[in-house]
Amino acid sequence: MVSKCANPACEAPFRYFHKGKLFRLDKQTGYERRGLLGDERGAKKPMRRVEFYWLCDDCAKNMTLIFDPTSGVSVRHHLDSGVAA
Repeated sequence: MVSKCANPACEAPFRYFHKGKLFRLDKQTGYERRGLLGDERGAKKPMRRVEFYWLCDDCAKNMTLIFDPTSGVSVRHHLDSGVAA
């Protein structure tokens, strides 16, 4: 559940969907997780988990979220990520 801005340096609380920017990440958890849960029927597809992150209005003006499979989610300035402002 989203409770505050994804920027670790910001403490803005999440209150409304129309303020800021909401990000949705689909993460695959792999075949081994499905086996641990005892569901072998659909073993052809890895399980997926959806996570949501939110940037407040102030942070969303200058920043975006980047996902790297090895380091996870991080907040970057638009210029650092190659995304046009």
